[in-house]
Amino acid sequence: MTILACAALLIGILIYIFYPQRKTEEQTQKTRLEYLRERKETIYENLRDLNFEYRAGKYPEEDYLAQRAAMENEAAQVLSEIEFLEDNVPAA
Repeated sequence: MTILACAALLIGILIYIFYPQRKTEEQTQKTRLEYLRERKETIYENLRDLNFEYRAGKYPEEDYLAQRAAMENEAAQVLSEIEFLEDNVPAA
């Protein structure tokens, strides 16, 4: 009896989890500018994490410097593209 109740509960849970929903919301399309702003925040967060882990002694100095330089270069590219797009956005 207990096995039957557990099996029924398991089947109910699986149906609840995996049953496809009929009313799914349409995903909103991000503009390039929104994507770049999110990317900038991610890069800044990664730089903060890298600095913290370096101070905690998890990275040797040469690895830290190489990773920091790569992230700073990526941040500079993202920031320059954000600036370009903001300057060229038509006024609404």
